Amino acid sequence: MSIKNAAAIVGVGDVELEKGKVKDGQSVLQIQAIAAKRALEDAGLSKDDVDGIFVAGLWGLPGVGSFPSVILSEYLGIQPKYTDSTQIGGSAFEAHVGHAAAAIKSGLCEVALVLYGSTQRSEKSRTLAGRPPVLTAQYETPFGLPSPAGSYAMAAARHMHQYGTKPEHLAEIAVATRKWAQLNPYATMRDPLSIDDVLNSPMISDPLHLLDCCLVTDGAGALVIVSPERARDCRKKPVWILGQGESHSHWSIQAMPDLTVTSAAQSGKTAFEMAGVTHDEIDVVQIYDSFTITVLLTLESLGFCKPGEGGDFISNQRTAPGGDFPMNTNGGGLSYAHPGMYGIFLLIEAVRQLRGECGERQVKDAKLSLVNGTGGTLSSTSVVILGRD
Repeated sequence: MSIKNAAAIVGVGDVELEKGKVKDGQSVLQIQAIAAKRALEDAGLSKDDVDGIFVAGLWGLPGVGSFPSVILSEYLGIQPKYTDSTQIGGSAFEAHVGHAAAAIKSGLCEVALVLYGSTQRSEKSRTLAGRPPVLTAQYETPFGLPSPAGSYAMAAARHMHQYGTKPEHLAEIAVATRKWAQLNPYATMRDPLSIDDVLNSPMISDPLHLLDCCLVTDGAGALVIVSPERARDCRKKPVWILGQGESHSHWSIQAMPDLTVTSAAQSGKTAFEMAGVTHDEIDVVQIYDSFTITVLLTLESLGFCKPGEGGDFISNQRTAPGGDFPMNTNGGGLSYAHPGMYGIFLLIEAVRQLRGECGERQVKDAKLSLVNGTGGTLSSTSVVILGRD
């Protein structure tokens, strides 16, 4: 079923951070409620209008977090008639956008609220200790593979071996992304960054250095998605959902079919075909950047360049402000924020770019944006193509 123009994003909201943490020790439920309130106000709607709720999270586990949409609905005072807790890591929210549009097109709901939040930085709950050695993790954890950095490092090493990609290529991505963060007053890391800085930062998992890795921060975000009929009455102009695709290829990195190709090859193909647009028509791109290698592999898998050409494609700061391929314009997971599952913030930034609300970092005349979420250890992807009238 095509969802092209079946629904629109009409509201976005997030919360401010101080040194990567939420203010005043707020809980993970409180910050999601704040983000939801801001997104609904952005749309000119109230929580009483919401009849569909879409939530994924890594909070409250084990315990209430096992039922994220249920506990959040309880906290917000919403009794939805449609609910979705699809959990495919950082790509879950791009999938939620497609699922919400399909539900709206089918008449199952009219106003969908997509939510995410994390206080992992405040709680110091993020570790590299690896997964418990059970089920398929028994083939990785006992051998000392750090998770998730070790898995991404294996992919980077394979790309370097197969195509001659160099650490300098990956550093180009971190530096360009930092330049965008310097234009975003809400970014966590805004100090100048050079390629030498990246290459001289501590090695985390060879060949990935510290500055090849995303931040570990708190954060919360929300989206409001409505039917075309409801969009006419909303406070701001709609950002239309033109295409969406999703896929996953493996869970354990040892089961990834090809360490240099992600499932974005499938999810991107579906999204482009549904939207009926070409790569050259995309004005601004938001690519999940858990690690610099994630970006390079995704650009190749999406077809922006051929396999093995990612290093040259992003060279000479092509993706930085002023370059001809604007990418990750809020500073990305590498410099803006990364609260565990980052995909919803890619969507929020894309909407703000298409509305022309990004101030110094605004991409001129942006009309089409591609958003790619990635989850797990390069395991899952979902691609959304958005456009404005």
